[in-house]
Amino acid sequence: MTTTWWQRLKSGLKRSTNQVGTKLRDLLVNRKLDALTLDEIEDILIQADLGVITASKLRSYLAAKKLPPETTPDEVLALLSECITAYLKPVAIPISLSKDHLNVILMVGVNGSGKTTTIGKLAKQWKDQGYKVELAACDTFRAAATEQLASWAERLLIPIHTATQGHEASGLAYDAIVKASKSGAGILIIDTAGRLHNKTHLMNELTKIQRVLKKVIPDAPHHVLLVLDATTGQNAIQQVEVFKKEAHVTGLIITKLDGTAKGGVVVSLADKYTIPIHAIGVGESFDDLHPFLAEDFARALVGLEDNTHDTA
Repeated sequence: MTTTWWQRLKSGLKRSTNQVGTKLRDLLVNRKLDALTLDEIEDILIQADLGVITASKLRSYLAAKKLPPETTPDEVLALLSECITAYLKPVAIPISLSKDHLNVILMVGVNGSGKTTTIGKLAKQWKDQGYKVELAACDTFRAAATEQLASWAERLLIPIHTATQGHEASGLAYDAIVKASKSGAGILIIDTAGRLHNKTHLMNELTKIQRVLKKVIPDAPHHVLLVLDATTGQNAIQQVEVFKKEAHVTGLIITKLDGTAKGGVVVSLADKYTIPIHAIGVGESFDDLHPFLAEDFARALVGLEDNTHDTA
């Protein structure tokens, strides 16, 4: 039987669901929604990395409902899901691509975030959609990074632009965009060195790459995608803060949700920022990177069943 996206999402979010939905359900059994219970709900949400501010807002939302004593745990969770969905919907925006010109995608993120694997998944999805995709291995500091990206290119049978280790990344980016423009490519995905977001001199390189891209295509890059590892929890907030300022991030892709109980950070990110969340990853296969769907994520997080799709 084919596994649906809902089933993969629910399975991938199992640890986070146990931290949120399961604990809330256990708490709410035979409990009225008084101030003490609301405080405990707030604590559970904070522990699941929704953040203090977002958890407080959700507590206030439930308190304002003045629910009667006979309210069931599922009814409380449904209300919580609706409120979380309201935070998520404004940022649940698919990546917009043009069929009329080269789309230049700049990928950024810290080491270990899953950036290169995400590039491979995106490249396959876009190739399957009919785009001519090319890659640029602009992490020229580590030979292993270029080798990993080259492996994806070989598997997907798509061109890759590379340079020797230590070559200036901005120079390679310039060569890649010129060649991709001439070849008639539809998408150029540029990998960059994984860097700590608190190293200013390394962040400056991203600015230089963007500057040389604009010499060829004035509005490039068309997307600057920050890949975030969900297992870092609230540290992802700090990463967004710095990359947003220094690299002009236009969208987020959140990975490794299947390996963490901190999936609530997605809600915190949506509440704090207006940056689109384009996709989430809940596994290693190509099919496990999926457009971010607000209601699906909210219901899976709090442990409710899907009510919008066929789960057979």
